[in-house]
Amino acid sequence: MIAYDDGATPLDYDELKGLLPTHITTRGELDFLEMENINQAIIWSESLKTTDVINIEFICKLHKKMFSNIWKWAGKFRKSQKNIGIPYIQIEVELQTLCDDAQAWTQYNTYSPDEVAARFHHRLVFIHPFSNGNGRHARLMADLILEKRFATKVFSWGGESLANHNKTRKEYIKALKMADEHDYSLLLEFVRS
Repeated sequence: MIAYDDGATPLDYDELKGLLPTHITTRGELDFLEMENINQAIIWSESLKTTDVINIEFICKLHKKMFSNIWKWAGKFRKSQKNIGIPYIQIEVELQTLCDDAQAWTQYNTYSPDEVAARFHHRLVFIHPFSNGNGRHARLMADLILEKRFATKVFSWGGESLANHNKTRKEYIKALKMADEHDYSLLLEFVRS
C-alpha cells in the first residue's frame, strides 16, 4: 500500500495495476523512477521549437513523456473520481475551455505572462485530468508556457522540491486553495519565491 502526502491523489486498484516496473515496493522507489522519467521529459521539452503548447494534444503528450516509463495510462485522462478535481466525464470539455481561455489571455494581453502561466497551472490542477502526476505536470506546463510562448524565465516554485511534505509544499497547497477562491496573489508570489 502506498502512503500519500497531503495534496496527493490516491490511486485506485485499476490505476495501480497500470504500474509498468514490477520491482517497485516502496513510495520512495516509485518517486525515484518517476523523477528519472520527468527529467527525460524536461530534456525533451528543452529541444522543442514550437510555441504551440496550449492545447489538449500537447497537454496529453507532455504527461505521456513525463510518465510513460512508469504508468500504462500515462497521457490518458483518468476514468475515476478523485479526492480533487472535476468529474472525470467533464475533463475534455473543461480542458478545451482552459486552453481557449489561455489562448485569449495571451492574444489580448489580459494578464502578464506570469499570471497567464499561474492561472493555467491552477486550473489544470483543479481539473486534475490524469490519475497521477497532475501537480508536477501542471508545473511543467506553466514553465513551458513561460518559456515557449513568452520567451521568459520559468518559475522557481518556492525554490525547493514540492514532492516532499514540507513547509514549501504547505505554502504551495495554501496558495492553490486561495486561487480556488479566485485570489491568485499568494500563488503569484509563491511561483517566483
